Amino acid sequence: MSIRIYIGNLPQGFNPKEFDTLLKSVSDSIRFKAVLDKETKECRGFGFATTNNEENANLLIQKLNGFEFNGSKLRVELSEKKDPASNKRNSGNINKNKKKKDFKKIVHSDAPNLEAPDPRWAGELSKLKDLLANQKTPA
Repeated sequence: MSIRIYIGNLPQGFNPKEFDTLLKSVSDSIRFKAVLDKETKECRGFGFATTNNEENANLLIQKLNGFEFNGSKLRVELSEKKDPASNKRNSGNINKNKKKKDFKKIVHSDAPNLEAPDPRWAGELSKLKDLLANQKTPA
């Protein structure tokens, strides 16, 4: 099972090779990928490391959380799982016990009344009602 670790507060002049050397000093089995800006292709200041060993993950967090790298103190922690349904991140059990059925539907007072006819068709509807009322054969 792959363990994903968030590494944030990376410095402006981020050098991936220099950072890989730092990660290799903790363990050889850690892989890192920086998150890049789509337009400039520069690091956005954070990335994710992955490892298959929980011991290596804990060691990485212990050694590098708060570690100063090129003038910035790194923030290293376990990555939160992304909730695919809401496209938001959560730490696991925040919304586990809630289901969609638990939420009450809110109806606003400015919602259209289903029984009232559309005012644009009021004249046409009254003509149709008169025609149906005057009809000799049952509809």
